[in-house]
Amino acid sequence: MKMRLQKYLAKAGIASRRKSETLIIEGRVSVNNKTITELGTQVDIEKDVVAFDHRTIQMKDQPIYIMLNKPTGYITSVSDEKNRKTVMNLIPIKERIYPVGRLDYHTSGLLLLTNDGRLTYRLTHPKHEVNKKYRVRVKGHPSEASLELLRKGTDLGVYKTSKAAIRTIKSGIDTTLLEVVIHEGKNRIIRRLFESIKHPVIKLKRIAIGNIMLGSLESGEYRNLNKQEVEYLNSI
Repeated sequence: MKMRLQKYLAKAGIASRRKSETLIIEGRVSVNNKTITELGTQVDIEKDVVAFDHRTIQMKDQPIYIMLNKPTGYITSVSDEKNRKTVMNLIPIKERIYPVGRLDYHTSGLLLLTNDGRLTYRLTHPKHEVNKKYRVRVKGHPSEASLELLRKGTDLGVYKTSKAAIRTIKSGIDTTLLEVVIHEGKNRIIRRLFESIKHPVIKLKRIAIGNIMLGSLESGEYRNLNKQEVEYLNSI
């Protein structure tokens, strides 16, 4: 990808574009060890080495915030040693981004990806208690008494879960559809919750993180978060 040199300097935080033009004319900028004084010079941001006052500079990463509707059959990872499909196969962009938290292989739904480490920390650290909402289809028909145990928090052996908000949406012939809201991000926590009351999960989909809703985004599709959504996440 090519870019005007003065724009590159501005994105590297050296100066404004107009001031960067002055710096170029003054002979203070070089590309691949060659001093550049001509405005409008194009640089390849991936290959060319740009220096200001003999010091190599690089563009600052622009923050990227993406929502993906993760399908089942993909792992939430940048790469995989077993060559399984990862969520990165669904987002063909050159910038390096990372999943925020994880959804397991058989779970679908809302996944955020970003290069903003500060936001990732805020959304994944337990102390911030960011709610996540799921649609869960389980085998059989859990009793209200069993669901109440999960709502209050239950001991799974490895750890005791926090309180959960659970409501029944619809009962089928031999399955039940529920909505579950938790703030914990422990591995397979929802599956373990329902296994503990003998009603294993058949289908699991995350539909919201805080007030950020998956909405009508189709499976495998992604979009950039808008300004209001980013501001909301940074306010949590």
